[in-house]
Amino acid sequence: MSRQEKIYFLSDFHLGAPDAESSLLREKKIVEFLDEIKRDATEIFIVGDMFDFWYEYRKVVPKGYVRLLGKLAEITDSGIPVHFFVGNHDMWMTDYLQKELNIKTYFEPHEFEFSGKKFLIGHGDGLGPGDRGYKMLKKVFRNRAAQWLFGILPPYMGMGLANYFSRKSREATDKHEESFLGEDNEWLITYSKEVLKQKHYDYLVFGHRHLPIDFPIDSSRYINLGDWIRYFTYAVFDGQHLALHSRYPENEPKIIRK
Repeated sequence: MSRQEKIYFLSDFHLGAPDAESSLLREKKIVEFLDEIKRDATEIFIVGDMFDFWYEYRKVVPKGYVRLLGKLAEITDSGIPVHFFVGNHDMWMTDYLQKELNIKTYFEPHEFEFSGKKFLIGHGDGLGPGDRGYKMLKKVFRNRAAQWLFGILPPYMGMGLANYFSRKSREATDKHEESFLGEDNEWLITYSKEVLKQKHYDYLVFGHRHLPIDFPIDSSRYINLGDWIRYFTYAVFDGQHLALHSRYPENEPKIIRK
């Protein structure tokens, strides 16, 4: 990998929330950023919750997001691979991104190797101890029969219902997302430690938590990418090191470090 060529990681846009006006403003910022990084990006990873809700009807595409989808199509058409990890808010993805935008889509954590460094990458929902209620709900939502039943609802009913529950979920977790809970209480750190007992990775990269975290675990590092709602953070791998950055350095958030 050339020192001028980089791999970018970003996560948790939640487009559509909390309203159309602020979502559109955020979408324009994301598109502007993607337009800049395509100059030196060799690959781009979007690590889940690109949308606050997404459902792929057979003949209906959810309204909005044309700026982002168009920019992603432009990037993949130029030969830059884009990877997308399905999150808990857009878990009802099927093959739209793959067929229309040539974006590789993953439903579980996946391992990669770049310049001799090993990565484990995933959205992060349902991993680690605790959160049993969500884990049960996730099994239901991933069930094909449940997806089919939701799909027979008229889109205006289904989307309205889903957006309501998505908003309620976000309201319930907002305060939890504002502060670091400590090494023993961060589920993704616990999960990372368990994974590393079985196999070495240099970097374990997740989203979902919404808090920018750079946490060493022995010779490895757990990285949480933050979000593009409050923090506007992302990570860059330059062939040697993976580092967290803010899109707006003048408002640099406090990245949680050990």
